[in-house]
Amino acid sequence: QVQIVESGGGLVQPGGSLRLSCAASRTIFSLSTISWYRQAPGKQHQLVTSITNGGGTNYADSVKDRFTISRDNAKNTVYLQMNSLKPEDTAVYYCNAKGRFLGRTYDYWGQGTQVTVSS
Repeated sequence: QVQIVESGGGLVQPGGSLRLSCAASRTIFSLSTISWYRQAPGKQHQLVTSITNGGGTNYADSVKDRFTISRDNAKNTVYLQMNSLKPEDTAVYYCNAKGRFLGRTYDYWGQGTQVTVSS
């Protein structure tokens, strides 16, 4: 059974930092593009950043130069380092794994982790 597990959310003051982790099942991790999405109350689901299995990355304009995504293939884990956090970064952050395995595409989601930026 494939598992996607996020951790690292919490409450932080504006200007502070948090690091989120996304651990995925070994079966799919090396095949996957891993993405972080977020959803704030009353707002649409937003793609924040992605990293391919080759290490290519992309970022939403709103987080460029503040957030960094990285992956540790030995630990089957992707990290999202969030610096210079703003109140508008407050949301539930979800990890997503997409790819192909044995000829089939897959698309798995974690349960989400809350990030609150407030003084």
